[in-house]
Amino acid sequence: MSQIYNGGFITVTAAGGTIVTGAASARIAIPVASDGNRPRFIRVSGINACYVRIGDSSVVATNGDTLIQPADAVLMHVPNGVTHIAAIQDTAAGRVNVVPLENI
Repeated sequence: MSQIYNGGFITVTAAGGTIVTGAASARIAIPVASDGNRPRFIRVSGINACYVRIGDSSVVATNGDTLIQPADAVLMHVPNGVTHIAAIQDTAAGRVNVVPLENI
């Protein structure tokens, strides 16, 4: 059964990670929560429009994946087996910030 986020405040206490987007897909390991474990949810935000996909260590993002708009953010559930997140630019290079959420 999947986990459901029902809104409310978020807590971020562990360092996140940054993906530098370009014309080719780039990926990073999903940052761990402050207890050292994989988080159940992550917050993903972008400087420029980009596409993201979560998966294993070979995940590749394409222009058909989840669109992140400039200066917007999405909360994503991290299912079992998911270890990495990939991103690719839409029309211009940028950065994607990924942080683990602690309280959900």
